[in-house]
Amino acid sequence: MIPMRPYLLRAIHEWLLDNNFTPFVLVNAQDENVVVPREYVKDGQITLNLSPSAIKTLHIDNEWLSFHARFSGKSQEIFVPIPAVLAIFAKEDAQRGMLFPLEEIPESPPPEPTPPVRPKPVLRVVK
Repeated sequence: MIPMRPYLLRAIHEWLLDNNFTPFVLVNAQDENVVVPREYVKDGQITLNLSPSAIKTLHIDNEWLSFHARFSGKSQEIFVPIPAVLAIFAKEDAQRGMLFPLEEIPESPPPEPTPPVRPKPVLRVVK
């Protein structure tokens, strides 16, 4: 059976944005498959801003949450297995959101980053 967590994560993220809140996620950074800047991890956890103004290329599927973000001016690709997401909440009011129970995180490496596919340029004669 497919877990509910990725569906709830996507739905609450969209709901927070629709209501002009800033979505944050709390991540269990102790998992070896979590790819985040380790210098920002405190007590085995990291809080990440998922607002469109803070990140690029957000992708939440049934197994991974991934996006690009800047940390101290340096662009980094973030990969988080869905079971490592402990909570999603509004920055402005932490009561708006959801805590998730701890789960066993499966042993699987993060997906390889794939560059966006761009169509080939086309030249036309303009008269």
